[in-house]
Amino acid sequence: MTRMQTSRRSFLAAGAGFLAAGTAGVGLVESRVIPGRVHLHAALGLTGQDGAIPLAEPGRRVTQTFTSRARGGRKVRWSAAYPPQTPTDARLPVVLALHGRGGDHRFAYDELGLDRFLAAGMAEWPTPFVVVSVDGGTDSYWHRRANGDDPQAMLRTELLPRLADRGLRTQGIGIIGWSMGGYGALLFAERHTDLLAAAVVTSPALWLTDSEVADGAFDSGTDFRANNVFTGQSALEDLPLRIDCGRDDPFAAATKAFIDDLDVPAKGGFQPGAHTVGYWRRMLPEQLAFLAWNL
Repeated sequence: MTRMQTSRRSFLAAGAGFLAAGTAGVGLVESRVIPGRVHLHAALGLTGQDGAIPLAEPGRRVTQTFTSRARGGRKVRWSAAYPPQTPTDARLPVVLALHGRGGDHRFAYDELGLDRFLAAGMAEWPTPFVVVSVDGGTDSYWHRRANGDDPQAMLRTELLPRLADRGLRTQGIGIIGWSMGGYGALLFAERHTDLLAAAVVTSPALWLTDSEVADGAFDSGTDFRANNVFTGQSALEDLPLRIDCGRDDPFAAATKAFIDDLDVPAKGGFQPGAHTVGYWRRMLPEQLAFLAWNL
C-alpha cells in the first residue's frame, strides 16, 4: 500500500472520530468546518485564551533586501531578530520563520511579536539563536511555481549564504512556520534534513487531494502531487519535529492524518484553538523552547 493510500485511510478514520467528538463540543473538527462552529466554541471558551505578546524589550533587528534570481527577479526583504544584548556579529544558529498566506517578513514580528517572545524566553533556554523571517510570496505556498517563483530555492541558495556571510550558523538550523508557512516548513524539512536540527509546524495548510486545495495554492494536480508532503514523510524520521494545531482549525483533520502516518511520533499535538494569531501566539513559548533545546 502506498503512503498516499495510507494517508487517505487515516484521514477518513480521523474524520469519523472528529465528527463523534465534535458532538461533545470538545473534539477536533472534521475536514470541513461546520458553519458557525468556531464562533460557538469561542463564545463557550472552548478555543482557549489568545496568547499575549510579552512586554520584554527585544534585541536588535537587522533588515535587508536583495534581488532574488530564484524568485524570478523579485525584491525580497528579510529581517533577523537577535537576542537582547547580543552583538550582530555573534556566531549564533538560525531559526527560519515562514509566514502564512498574505503575509511577508514583517508578520513574525508585527503580528506574532516573535522578537519579544525570543527576548522573554532566552534566559531559560540553553541555546541563544537568531530568528530570520523572509518574504516568501503572499500565495506561493513556499514551493516552485509554474511562473518560475521558487521560494524553497531562495531559502537554500540565496538567504542562507547571506546569513552565513554575516557569521551566523547555517548548518543545524531550526525552522518554524504557520499555515502556508507550516506547509512550507514541512516541505523544506523533508527536502533538506541535512541542514536542520529541528522543525516546528503550526496549523499547516494541508490537503489530502488536489480537489480540496485552496484556490491558487498549487498550479495543477501535477504540481500538488510533486509537492505533496505526505509522500516524503520518511525523511523526517530522525528530525526533532513538533506539530501543533488547534482543535477547531479547518486543517485539523488533515494534520491529524499527517501525524498519524509519521513513522516517529511528533511532539506537540492538538490544543483548544482555531486558525488564529491568538492561538499561534499562545503556542510560541513552548515551540521556541523546543527549538532552543534541539539546536
